[in-house]
Amino acid sequence: QVQLVESGGGLVQAGGSLRLSCTASGRTKNTMAWFRQPPGKEREFVAVMNYVGGSNVADSMKGRFTVSRGNAKNTLNLQMNSLKPEDTAVYYCAASRAYYSTTSVPGSYDTWGQGTQVTVSS
Repeated sequence: QVQLVESGGGLVQAGGSLRLSCTASGRTKNTMAWFRQPPGKEREFVAVMNYVGGSNVADSMKGRFTVSRGNAKNTLNLQMNSLKPEDTAVYYCAASRAYYSTTSVPGSYDTWGQGTQVTVSS
């Protein structure tokens, strides 16, 4: 079993940056991803990185968001630059048992964190 704890959310002005981190305890040989849920909208894929370093970022966020994992592979980071008001959402960390996946499908992930709020003011 794995537990996920997110950190790093907060309030930032448009054009600013934030770095989110997700720390996994328990099973760490996995694929980890970030999703977000804007107010009144469905959850959407943000970025993923698997255990061997394969990664993907949603097209609408490429060039602004970067995903990485710590050396111990139990931390997933999301560097968010040039933030826009439409990036306002609750950001969730998720984990899958797969080692090599880069899936963007929420149903493929069996463990979720509690979420961290990111608010971008205009």
